[in-house]
Amino acid sequence: MAYKKFKLGYFLGEKAYRIFLNLGYSMKEAQKLCDKGRLLVNDAVCGKNDPVFGEAYFIDYECEPKGLKPIFECDEFGVFDKPSGVLSHPNGRNCEYSLCDEIWSLWGKKACVAHRLDRETSGVIVVAKNANSALNLKKSFENRAVAKTYLAFVRGKFDGNGLDKFHINDFEDFKDKLEFFDNIQGFVIDKNMDITKDYDDIKIRMEICPEGKRAVTVVKLVEYYPKFDISLVECYPLTGRQHQIRLHLFHMKHRILGDPIYGLDKFNVEQILDGVMSERDRVKNTGASRLMLHAKSVKFKFKDQVFEIRSEQDFNFNK
Repeated sequence: MAYKKFKLGYFLGEKAYRIFLNLGYSMKEAQKLCDKGRLLVNDAVCGKNDPVFGEAYFIDYECEPKGLKPIFECDEFGVFDKPSGVLSHPNGRNCEYSLCDEIWSLWGKKACVAHRLDRETSGVIVVAKNANSALNLKKSFENRAVAKTYLAFVRGKFDGNGLDKFHINDFEDFKDKLEFFDNIQGFVIDKNMDITKDYDDIKIRMEICPEGKRAVTVVKLVEYYPKFDISLVECYPLTGRQHQIRLHLFHMKHRILGDPIYGLDKFNVEQILDGVMSERDRVKNTGASRLMLHAKSVKFKFKDQVFEIRSEQDFNFNK
């Protein structure tokens, strides 16, 4: 997806926000577009209440889909099986491609993701087709009435050392979410977390801290590969904090292979995030060329119907 200039016409004093209203945008959308600097007049950004004199241009997306199709679709929403390396949403004007290229080309710009996956996390992601569906789906995610499972390849043999086994009766406050899981098993990581307080650190790095927000992840060993000293684990996040699974596993000395943030110093993190570090060096430093975290399934209730969608990708540490 590329941001491009689209000529809107020549104006003689029309208020900037009204130009967007005449294009069919709501007042809120029109003001937001102006605030984001998306209206140019004589190559200068025009404020929402500024009168427009001259040729006006709209800085807008031009979708460039690559043919990724939903693995599930109904009238209200669809579900994609996102590959690793694809952004859930554009991250700025230099973004060349994101899942929105596919979403908007299929269903228009009212469609949006109901939740996000990190760029390097692969797997299932739910997309609302319209504003009303987006509101209802996001409420479900915010109210924990959604069950998501993830797979991750981690260093060492995960044996739950130092952790309590999961017992459903100990987590009555997560009752709405737990009813969607089928026979959840494993060990519980219940550690509060928050954004790092170290202003010299990477700004998106999270840390375990007693005063942070509660974060709960149940982790189960799926398979151990002694030849590589690697474990495949299944994770059930009962809360939805940023980097929750990644930080919890790192805290328990089972860092996810390929993690570009946790377990590295600031210099190496920036090298990876800026795309400067070679694939060979990244594998050497992190154990993989990508974050080995995969959204395996999502299960939720929408309009009194329960949906469960599973990823169709082959997730293994050789890829």
